[in-house]
Amino acid sequence: MVVLIPAYEPDTRLIDLVRRLPHHRVVVVDDGSGLAYKHVFEGVRRLGADVVTLGRNRGKGQALKTGFAHVEEKFPGEPVVCADSDGQHRAEDIDAVARRLSETNAAMVLGARRFTGPVPARSRLGNTVTRAAFRLVTGTSVSDTQTGLRGYPPSMLTWLGDVRGERFEYEQRLLLRAARERLPLEEVEIATIYLDENASSHFRPVRDSLRIYGQLAAFAVSSLLGFAVDFVALFLLTAFTGNIVLAAILARLLSATINYGVNRRYVFASTRRRSALRYAALAATVLGANVVLLDVLSAVTGSLLIAKLATELVLFSGSYLIQRRLVF
Repeated sequence: MVVLIPAYEPDTRLIDLVRRLPHHRVVVVDDGSGLAYKHVFEGVRRLGADVVTLGRNRGKGQALKTGFAHVEEKFPGEPVVCADSDGQHRAEDIDAVARRLSETNAAMVLGARRFTGPVPARSRLGNTVTRAAFRLVTGTSVSDTQTGLRGYPPSMLTWLGDVRGERFEYEQRLLLRAARERLPLEEVEIATIYLDENASSHFRPVRDSLRIYGQLAAFAVSSLLGFAVDFVALFLLTAFTGNIVLAAILARLLSATINYGVNRRYVFASTRRRSALRYAALAATVLGANVVLLDVLSAVTGSLLIAKLATELVLFSGSYLIQRRLVF
């Protein structure tokens, strides 16, 4: 078993943690901490840890991927447990994740905190919001989406290196992709530890939150753009043709073409070759639902505007979930 610890400007708690892991190989990635922290990394090296040094701060995601590549090269076939360097993960919790990893066929084993006791408000709120958003997006329930204590079998290491992301958003992307590919996930309950109100965390609330929630927000913006195109085209084509069904079909074809391009390139960054066919099938289904709902609701409400708004609200969530899990 290899314990992988990404570290940026760590204190002596990193040395204490490594000292408590005598039965595991330990790889520490120095994420460009600089000369002021050289004594800490020398300390863990004297304890037998491999230290991989990045020339500049690249972010937690890049540090993890560097560590995965190092493990694949130096310790091929070894499972990996990732832990944080700031004292929030106890050695016994690392061992618990390692044991579960050896007993299961799961693609990921997550050390899940219960968030009981004195937990900083931003951490409690952040996990609650992220957990709810993750379930909305993927349909998968994970009790602690922000945990840094995670175990991976050796078969996952190449997969882990292929996932995009360099900073805190990387771990969220791992969960999103695992859920999309329906990989089995398991959780092990661990202690909830926050030292000094989590003062040692390098998480930047605004910038890193934007990275984490960026994909959901990007999809919303993409959908609003598609809605705007569809909305304007519907009214123009209805006025021109006098046929609401024909206008709805033409407007949806135009907006769907634009929406596909934006989602594929900017939202999901997909390289799936068959995504166009999957999207076309989804678009045809949505188009049929759109035409039926629009025709029925406009007749019931007597207003094309109200019918259009209601139809788009109904179709938005379903379209996102299907694109996230099946198309891209």
